[in-house]
Amino acid sequence: MPGKNSRMKPLESRKQLLVAESELNRAQLVQEWRIMADEARILAHQAKTISSLASAAASLVVGLVNFRRNKPAASAEKLPWWQTILKGVGLVSTLWQSFRPPGGDSHDK
Repeated sequence: MPGKNSRMKPLESRKQLLVAESELNRAQLVQEWRIMADEARILAHQAKTISSLASAAASLVVGLVNFRRNKPAASAEKLPWWQTILKGVGLVSTLWQSFRPPGGDSHDK
């Protein structure tokens, strides 16, 4: 059966080439999957950063609007000193919450 043996060699070679190509494709797929996962993590981090900045800006605007809205009219009596200090502390607290570095809370991790 020499004819059958000569026919098997090209088939066996073809099979080995297909297996090798499959392994290369599998390795390339794994590499592309890792790259895509890394890019997704980067995108999520950027979205979180943008969200934090937008939240800080919104809090700042709300704080400033409330500060201006609660400002007494020029013709009205002057507030006692302790109320002025409390309003200032409230504004500083709002600004601190808006601009503190992200990741400072332990419950975010």
